[in-house]
Amino acid sequence: MWLNLGRLCMLGIWSFLLLNLFHPLPKPLQYFINVAMILMVLVHGLQLALLKSTQPKDQPISKWQQAKIFIFGIFEFLIWQKKQPSPEQK
Repeated sequence: MWLNLGRLCMLGIWSFLLLNLFHPLPKPLQYFINVAMILMVLVHGLQLALLKSTQPKDQPISKWQQAKIFIFGIFEFLIWQKKQPSPEQK
């Protein structure tokens, strides 16, 4: 339940950041929102790149899963990690 709430919050944050591109807020606040969007893209991109680099070559991550991890960040990663079998179960 909490992870789904986190996903919903991330959708709200992304929509707020993207809304600023199409309908900019007043000048001083607009710059802070743009910086926040750049940092969000960098952090989520770095998270996805690190995840892809640690995955074995025989278990690639689908494009849909990569997009969900990029959009939802740590919340999707935690859900994805729960679905993966642990090394003890293999």
